[in-house]
Amino acid sequence: MKKAVLFEGNAVNPGDISWNPVTEICNVKIWEDTTEAQKNERIGDAEIILNNKLIIDEEIFSNFPNVKYVGICATGYNVVDLEAARRHGVVVTNVPAYSTDSVAQHTWALILEIVSMPGKHDKFVHDGGWTESGCFTKWISPLTELSGLTLGIYGFGNIGRRVAEIARAFGMKVIVHTKNPAKYEEFADDRLHFVDEEIFYSNSDIISYHCPLTPETAEIVNAKTISRMKPGVIIINVSRGGIINETELADALISGRVAAAGVDVVSKEPVTEDNPLLKAPNICITPHIAWSSVAARKRLVSVVAENLKCWLDGNPKNVVV
Repeated sequence: MKKAVLFEGNAVNPGDISWNPVTEICNVKIWEDTTEAQKNERIGDAEIILNNKLIIDEEIFSNFPNVKYVGICATGYNVVDLEAARRHGVVVTNVPAYSTDSVAQHTWALILEIVSMPGKHDKFVHDGGWTESGCFTKWISPLTELSGLTLGIYGFGNIGRRVAEIARAFGMKVIVHTKNPAKYEEFADDRLHFVDEEIFYSNSDIISYHCPLTPETAEIVNAKTISRMKPGVIIINVSRGGIINETELADALISGRVAAAGVDVVSKEPVTEDNPLLKAPNICITPHIAWSSVAARKRLVSVVAENLKCWLDGNPKNVVV
């Protein structure tokens, strides 16, 4: 069996699912956690790297010519220098679409926490607020009905499309901005329209981002784009933290230009104490969990194993480069 190293086992499997699909096809050393400082010594003579968030770059490929395969245990592959991988003849694969339903579900969990605030009201009740109010009904902030509002979806891959389906069930209008609208013409109808950026920003009551982190999308949420949005917009991000300029979003939340935000990702993870979003008002932050339902993680392990098996058999699939 070929030797493999898996850097961040706990991130995918803290012990509640099985690694058997992977361990049955290669001799893999599974590390619970690995830091950037530890990764080099742990590669050793492995031919296979199974990785989630550690940087795999030219230095790795140059120093470890034995590495022939990098399997990303995620959909996003921005942690790998793809040009360096190509130069060194290393195959890189990812796991597309394994968490579509889970991420779409979490998107709506964030939206519903903002517009209906079940968490805040539950705390209010348990803190005695309802009892002390003396009234049969008591809300602590105005609640928002979604029906009739416009949801803007930035990016229209598998997750964006699933989010759009759910929006329609809530009676919302949906507008989409994507760089390839012609690719998705079949989805357009009287309640879903593809629009340019100007219309997108000026008409969306809620904007949900479902795009990869690329040079074009880096810090795409910033003071300039926020100024083009509807006053009081709600911003949701379950894609990559790097698409947001966090200082400028925090400023917009403080000023009220952005009414609220819900994010599952930040620019540096885990979140650092000095992240400006931590002190901003009206923001719900979750610790990068949208993808991580038990069902989604089981699918992830299954596809990681299938990708590896196909490469070993000489017929790689889900190849990024």
